[in-house]
Amino acid sequence: MKKNNHYKAMAIAALLGTVPLQLMAQKLQVIKGEVDCGRTGYEMPVTATFELKNKGGRKMRINKVKMSCGCTQAHYPKGEIGSGDKFSVTLTYDARMLGHFEKSVALYTNATDKPVYLTMKGVVEADYVDYSKSYPYQIGDLRVDKRDLEFDDVNKGDSLSQELLIVNVGSRMLTPNLMHLPPYLSAQVMPEKLGGGKQGKILLTLHSSKLRDFGLTQTSIYLGNELGEKVSQDNEMVVSTVLLPQFKDSESEGGVTMTNHPQMELSAETLQLPLEGKKKRTGEFVIANRGNAPLKVRSLQLFTDGIKVMLNKREIAPGEEAKLKVTIYRDELKKLRREPRVLMITNDPKKPKVTLHIQYR
Repeated sequence: MKKNNHYKAMAIAALLGTVPLQLMAQKLQVIKGEVDCGRTGYEMPVTATFELKNKGGRKMRINKVKMSCGCTQAHYPKGEIGSGDKFSVTLTYDARMLGHFEKSVALYTNATDKPVYLTMKGVVEADYVDYSKSYPYQIGDLRVDKRDLEFDDVNKGDSLSQELLIVNVGSRMLTPNLMHLPPYLSAQVMPEKLGGGKQGKILLTLHSSKLRDFGLTQTSIYLGNELGEKVSQDNEMVVSTVLLPQFKDSESEGGVTMTNHPQMELSAETLQLPLEGKKKRTGEFVIANRGNAPLKVRSLQLFTDGIKVMLNKREIAPGEEAKLKVTIYRDELKKLRREPRVLMITNDPKKPKVTLHIQYR
C-alpha cells in the first residue's frame, strides 16, 4: 500500500512538471488601461493615471518601459510591488502637436510573459480655455465651480435656489444630472445636453417646507456625466441647510418676552487649535448669558467629521457661563474638503443661530 502511494506521489510530481510556466506565473490586473484626457491646450502638458494591481502570490517588479514616442514621459514604481497591492502608472504628454493624439506605453514585468499596454488619448486645441481656476473641481469630464453647497439662515417656508456652474472639458456629448435628491431639493439642468468645451449650469432649489426640523440638515447628492451613472465618493457633493427656529413677534419659547430674554455672549467665534504634528488637540469656547432669562442651547451639530464636542450644560441661568469643549483629530481632518464647524441653535431671539469655526492649520 505504501509503495502504491509512493508511485502516486511521483506521478503527480511528474504531471505538475508538465504544466506550462505561464500558467504558474503571477497575474497583473489592469484596473484602468485607457484614459481619455479630453481637451487640452498647445504646450499644456496633460497627465493620465492608470490603476493596476498585483494579483499574484509573490512580489513583482516593472523591469522595462517602452514609450510610443519621446513626447511622453512615464512615472511608475521602481521597487518591488507586494502581492495584492494596487499601484499606479502616470503618463504625461507634452502637447506640442495640435489635433487628436493617442500615446501608449508598454510595461515589461516579471508578472507576465507579454508586455502590458496602457493608452492615453485626447485632443490638443489652439484656442483651448483652461477652466481649472474658475471650475476647480473635476468629476469625470465635468468641471464644477463648487462641490459643497450651503443654504444658510433659512426660514420655514422659504424657497431658495443656488447655481452650480459646470463645463464639459471632454470631447463627447454629456447629459449632466444630479442623483439621489431628497424630497426637499429639486434640480434643473440647463442645457440638458452639454457638448465638449461647452458651459452650462444646474439650478438647485430648496423647498424648506419639506424639512423636518430646525438646525442643520445635510445630505449627499451625486453629479453624473450620464443618466444612470453609478454613485461613489468620486462624484459626491454635500448640501447643507440651516433652518432657523421660529419665534413669535413678542415671545420666544417658554413665554420669554423681548424685554425679558436671554442674551448670549461668546468668548470667541473662532477657536485656534494648530495641530503642529499632534494627533489631536483640545480647546474650549465659553458661553455666557448676559440676559435676564435662561439661555437654552436647543441644538448642537457638526458640519464635518474629525471633531468632537462636549457642552457641560444646556441651560444657562442669567449671569452664568457654560463651557463647550472641542477636540479635533488630525487623521480624520485630512479627509475633509471643508473647515470643521459647529452649529449652535439657541432661544436667544437676537442670536438664534451661531456658527463656531475651528482653525487648525
